[in-house]
Amino acid sequence: MLTVVIPTLNDEERLALTLSALIPAAAEGVVREVVIVDGGSTDGTRRVADATGCVLVEASGPVGTLLRRGGEAAHRGEWLLFLRPGAVLENRWEAEVATFVERAARSGRADTVAAVFRFSLDEVGFGARVREAAVRGLSSVTRIPHPGQGLLISRTFYRRLGGYGALPALEDVDLLRRIGRFRLARLRSAAAQYSPSEGPPPAVSSFRRLRRAVSLALAALAVPPRYLVRLHG
Repeated sequence: MLTVVIPTLNDEERLALTLSALIPAAAEGVVREVVIVDGGSTDGTRRVADATGCVLVEASGPVGTLLRRGGEAAHRGEWLLFLRPGAVLENRWEAEVATFVERAARSGRADTVAAVFRFSLDEVGFGARVREAAVRGLSSVTRIPHPGQGLLISRTFYRRLGGYGALPALEDVDLLRRIGRFRLARLRSAAAQYSPSEGPPPAVSSFRRLRRAVSLALAALAVPPRYLVRLHG
């Protein structure tokens, strides 16, 4: 049913965790293929992909280019699931996805709808809950999901929309805009975002966060993402 597409660049630890959450779904036949599109990793990312039986595609360029190559390389699944490395899907996610796909097919909307997972952080503590609330609050205002929430879309619908654009940023916003917010469902299952054990991600300045928030707000107001790439940073 599903081909999972994951873009990587030196994501050995993140990729291993993301793939581990796919194992039960693969055993049940929900996940039929996993395509790893690697942008030139120098760590063990490609070894992880090879050891787990993934289809490995090598490409160069921004994330949008990697996602686009992954969509082109997907062959076995009627539906595509785009995930970022470090997204750990919670237990039994595959049951909800299977139900969504079946209902879309019964209603004749399989090629006109898509879905994202619920955003969460794979961390404990009050600070993580505050950051989750901030991301969800911004998403509720802009109507644009976080990239870590993934994207579930039929291969036919994806290709009819033209797939991911090779933008240097906001490639997810560009595709979501073409999908349309009224054709995008939000699943109850979470995609928990994992931060590697060597430490927290680099701090983002308040000014840069403001620029990104403004760029998302403008995207929500129908400004084409290609005009917002420099502002987003």
